[in-house]
Amino acid sequence: MSFDASAPLVRRSAAAHLTRREALRLGAAALAAGPFLRTRGAFAAGPEQKLRIASVGVGNKGRDDLECIASAPGAEIVALCDVDTNFLGSAQQAFPKAAPFRDYRVMLDKLGKGIDAVIVSTPDHMHGAISLAAMSLGKHVYVQKPLAHNLAELRAMCNAAAEQGVVTQMGTQIHGESAYRTGAKMLRDGAIGKVSEVHCWIGRGLPLPALERPNRTDKVPATLDWELWQGVAPEEPYVEGFYHPFNWRMWRDYGCGMLGDMASHLFDPIFTGLDLKAPLTVRSGGPANLRDTFSPDTEVEYTFAGTPLTAEKVRFRWTNGKFKPEASRAQLPEGVELPDSGSFTVGDKGVMVLPHWAMPSFYSNGKPMDIEIKPVDSVNHYHEWVAACRGEGKTGTPFTFSGPLTEAVLTGTVAGTFPEETLAWDSAGLKFDHAGATALVHRQYRDDWRPLGV
Repeated sequence: MSFDASAPLVRRSAAAHLTRREALRLGAAALAAGPFLRTRGAFAAGPEQKLRIASVGVGNKGRDDLECIASAPGAEIVALCDVDTNFLGSAQQAFPKAAPFRDYRVMLDKLGKGIDAVIVSTPDHMHGAISLAAMSLGKHVYVQKPLAHNLAELRAMCNAAAEQGVVTQMGTQIHGESAYRTGAKMLRDGAIGKVSEVHCWIGRGLPLPALERPNRTDKVPATLDWELWQGVAPEEPYVEGFYHPFNWRMWRDYGCGMLGDMASHLFDPIFTGLDLKAPLTVRSGGPANLRDTFSPDTEVEYTFAGTPLTAEKVRFRWTNGKFKPEASRAQLPEGVELPDSGSFTVGDKGVMVLPHWAMPSFYSNGKPMDIEIKPVDSVNHYHEWVAACRGEGKTGTPFTFSGPLTEAVLTGTVAGTFPEETLAWDSAGLKFDHAGATALVHRQYRDDWRPLGV
């Protein structure tokens, strides 16, 4: 199947408005019978049958996810979906047998029974709506980090995954890399004893400074469906270069800032190694988020309940940009510096320094620790998901793991709106002890765009 950008594309029909009303037809009794209708076993065929995969968002990181997952044994790409025909056309050239769509709702309506699993690699604000629609039909999902744009959608996604019994994976491929796996295992094995504090940082900020929305409207490119790109977000004029295809991360309606972008990676080995769950408190020390954008430089401090591998409580600090980690707490030898990005974890026996994408090192009282590091082999994060969907093994970042991690990330993005205030987080009740912060647990949806189960 070739792609012609000038030809009419599978898109608008009655099914194009598959929102809450139409989704009830797709997910059927999804809401009437409970949060979601059980349709377990999206892929129940034998190992010789291909896993039929649809990919939503096939530009930039989405293209990388698509190609890496397509390379897995047993994977077959049957559908491609993107609101930008430049991205869609390029992907269609690479996967000519896959059906092209611009609207994921039309795709699920027309090909639902011919799809076993869905990749969601869109801007953050659409992760919830797309994955919830897919899971309501019993589809396995691979969702890029951060898992969700807001806490209410995150909880709905975790609940849906549990209700449906589908295979899930958050797209943090570094979870499968040897360095992070080794660091996590060293923490689990007690190499530095009981952990009392953690410091994570990335040495850069967002690509643009904090801004208010531009007071202008530009012509929407012919290749882009701006209505579909906005999706669940409030309707705004298109402005060239400010949102699509990359700078959406800094805008609160669409992204989750630098915390959402990179903490999902840097928190990973700590949550894996220490079995941390949702935070107890969160406090932002950085400048307040603006009405429309996140601060490019952030400092967020959490308190977590202890686990068998930690002290009674764990102090956990995130910084990026102009805010730096507390290097004096790392017990480094003279002349040794912290990496540009990474983490260090403080235990009662010493400190583990884990650079982003490099093996850990260990120090105590200004000296290297005499400790043997046994590297853990890498696993292919993408192939692992395909194999698990086919009934072979488990995923490394299922929603049961990535949900609590993302919950920490998103409570931090909320705290950025209320700097210098310590917010207590009630995870079970999905609320803060602060009315303004609790209001940000949910978002406002445009008519007919509210995701299932939210």
